[in-house]
Amino acid sequence: MPIPTSTYRLGPADGILSLRTGRTGKAAKAGHDLVIHVTSWQATFEVGADPAASTIRLDGDGGSLRVRQGSGGLKALTENDKADIAKTIDDEILKKQGVSFRSTQVLPADSGYAVQGDLTLVGTTRPIAFDLSVAADGALKASVVVDQTQWGIKPYSTLFGALKVANDVEIRLEARLPTA
Repeated sequence: MPIPTSTYRLGPADGILSLRTGRTGKAAKAGHDLVIHVTSWQATFEVGADPAASTIRLDGDGGSLRVRQGSGGLKALTENDKADIAKTIDDEILKKQGVSFRSTQVLPADSGYAVQGDLTLVGTTRPIAFDLSVAADGALKASVVVDQTQWGIKPYSTLFGALKVANDVEIRLEARLPTA
């Protein structure tokens, strides 16, 4: 569904930007698959009269990631576990750096838009592509899988490497266009 020409600004009040991680290694069943929310982010979607003139920008605070859910594992995650994971992400993975996306091409597609652009993580910028679906009620959905090592990120591991976060991390956006 095409979106009316305008500039749309979105943030946490309009939806959820999340990461989904998996686990691997000999001790994988001891760990958890995580759902992590980016609690501080802003996006701007400029929809041009000429679809080729449309742009998407998104910036996230790398220090605002919060574990919302952990599935699997030998025991349930405690609030202290979640806080420790957030600290590890901030100190060791994202190193207190923000995350940004800048589109290089936004084209109409069957379910919304085909988006290409540059994702910057820990100072490394690489191209990514994903589909942004748009429902009649203004609901937006997008998902892309990121290979951490392509951005120079070493997936977290513990227990002498027997438990690791899987290299592929899914980034999801589920939001609703703000109404004028």
